[in-house]
Amino acid sequence: MTGRISLEGLEFHAFHGVYPHERQSGNWFEVDIAVDTDMTRAAQSDILADAVNYETLFRIVKHQMEKPSHLLEKVAADIVQSVFSELPGVTCVYLKISKINPPIGGKCRRASITLHINRT
Repeated sequence: MTGRISLEGLEFHAFHGVYPHERQSGNWFEVDIAVDTDMTRAAQSDILADAVNYETLFRIVKHQMEKPSHLLEKVAADIVQSVFSELPGVTCVYLKISKINPPIGGKCRRASITLHINRT
């Protein structure tokens, strides 16, 4: 039984960006992450150790968001790599990272990147 576990609307104040003021004062970011995994064993055992723990998933995202980077692509790649490294049952990661009110010289609610990566 394959299924998807999702965390939606995670909010972080972080220091990602190419401009000095972004690296100094930071900005707000929103992260949505979902992972595909086989849920058969967890569904039968009702034991957390047999499931993808979404607290672990949150911790991975939080840890990577705390590391300043110039590009969201770098942050996203680091999150995906950590998920695959720490959660061997995950077969696919869906990730969206949005920078709220990005400094683009005009009104923009958010700038986002979206990834869909299968374990190789």
